[in-house]
Amino acid sequence: MSVPADSKTGLAAVAEAATQAPGRGLPPVHLWNPTHCGDIDIVIRRDGTWLHETSPIGRPELVRLFSTVLRRDPDGYCLVTPVEKLSIRVEDLPFRAVAVTEADGVLRFTTDVGDVVDAGSDHPIQVETDPVSGEPSPALHVRGDLWARIARPVFYELVERARVEGGRLVVRSGGEAFALGPVGAGIA
Repeated sequence: MSVPADSKTGLAAVAEAATQAPGRGLPPVHLWNPTHCGDIDIVIRRDGTWLHETSPIGRPELVRLFSTVLRRDPDGYCLVTPVEKLSIRVEDLPFRAVAVTEADGVLRFTTDVGDVVDAGSDHPIQVETDPVSGEPSPALHVRGDLWARIARPVFYELVERARVEGGRLVVRSGGEAFALGPVGAGIA
């Protein structure tokens, strides 16, 4: 595929593609099938910090912009535009669920990049437990194949809201039940 000479590439193209979504909507990255152009030195650290060439990206607006063109493909995480695909590295999950509220039987999460996600059948909560340490590792589906690690304080809020059902701590949202772990597993 040839790219017009006046087309932007790299970070400039990613930023321009992200601005193509009206309002706070998301660009249709699932419809874009660009050629893989290589890697870009962006890392999303385990704590949610975005780095470019080992320096933190200090502008939250820029991180939000990049997060809207993030996608996870079978070959890994990438930033995509209609004309290029650049691989990035993600140490854990790309987002953090940093707040939760509850209204009308729905748990509404806010991520560190400003996404608002209602837990339910389309956006499940999953909790894996480390077999050695027994530590829970909770996550929330955000979009596509992108997940948010539920921050520890938010997870504790979920535990406080949970009910015991069949020997497990369970929260409900949007008519769905999500197990947080067994009672007495160090999370209650």
